[in-house]
Amino acid sequence: MSIFGTIVSKIFGKAKPAEALPAEPVAPAPGDASASTVALVSVALADVDVAAVMDQLAAANPQKLDWRRSIVDLMKLLDVDSSLEHRKQLAGELKYGGDTNDSASMNVWLHRQLMTALAANGGKLPTDLAS
Repeated sequence: MSIFGTIVSKIFGKAKPAEALPAEPVAPAPGDASASTVALVSVALADVDVAAVMDQLAAANPQKLDWRRSIVDLMKLLDVDSSLEHRKQLAGELKYGGDTNDSASMNVWLHRQLMTALAANGGKLPTDLAS
């Protein structure tokens, strides 16, 4: 499973029964108006409050992790490898066009893109995270 697929499965798996987990994510066809976001196949993600799931995980974690601003902290909360190598792989999956050696810019883009993809596929997010 892709890193993006793992993240989505862990978030939505906390909110829904295992049989409702999303399928492997795929990129939209070239030229698709929504090509900047990743589409999920064969599952409706509506009514999953992503922020509530993540806030619950953060409250139960002994570390002070800021998942709302940090892709590294978000990945740590989900128990997903947050190493630079894995973040670069995630950037490739989400079609990052920038320099992956500029990890600060890449991390900001990854977080925003992940929030966008979750919202575009029906996940509920506060306005400040969905834009």
